[in-house]
Amino acid sequence: MNTSTSQNQVMDSHSPFEINGKAILITIDGPAGAGKTTISRCLAGKLGYRYLDTGALYRAIAWAFHHAGLNPDSENDSRIEAFLKTLLLQTDCTKNLDTVIRVNGRDVSAHIRSPEIAMLASAISAKPAVRRYLLELQQEIGRPGGVVCEGRDMGTVVFPHADIKFYLDASCEIRARRRLLELPDNSGISLADLISLIQQRDQADSTREIAPLKMPDDAILIDSSDLDIDGVIARMEGHLRALARNRAIWR
Repeated sequence: MNTSTSQNQVMDSHSPFEINGKAILITIDGPAGAGKTTISRCLAGKLGYRYLDTGALYRAIAWAFHHAGLNPDSENDSRIEAFLKTLLLQTDCTKNLDTVIRVNGRDVSAHIRSPEIAMLASAISAKPAVRRYLLELQQEIGRPGGVVCEGRDMGTVVFPHADIKFYLDASCEIRARRRLLELPDNSGISLADLISLIQQRDQADSTREIAPLKMPDDAILIDSSDLDIDGVIARMEGHLRALARNRAIWR
């Protein structure tokens, strides 16, 4: 196989990206609002890969707790584990790589993007029972390769041996402005509110005892504050081409 030719074809088509005849596993970690979802979807589309939005999985569980009227901070690990056993969580992608999340057969995709659910998801993600529940599901999806996995501990905990890891960051104000654009006009949420919420989320994510948000030692840092989507994708493609060249040399 001519690896150099294959990778150039992949960047311009929907043929799955391969290195030495194998699809690879890519992780993209970073804080809330850094653009992980948009970038991961775009990169997966260009490579012909599946997109795994792990944040949506935690948000779906947060929605389930909220819908059931349960406060995860008031429940012990065994009660949380018992509640999780009542849930059937399913995730899929549309042809446009939109994430579809179902909880016990109900499509909750449109209900999991509010700031309230986002904050609850951060609390949920610190629970050992929740992390155990989702770890196996995530690893099963990523095991065959050909997946772009987006989250906060993909490269550190879930897929420590991923083929290539990116850490996507941006300033707090830029991240808040991006989130504001995602919300409906009648949301009642101001930019100042979102900056405060993101600061709280960053603090919660980076200081939790279990799988705190941090950049993997072997990750490639990309600051998207002054980059558009195409600029971020171009940088990632450059690193993917470099990886393909290096592995072709050492195969």
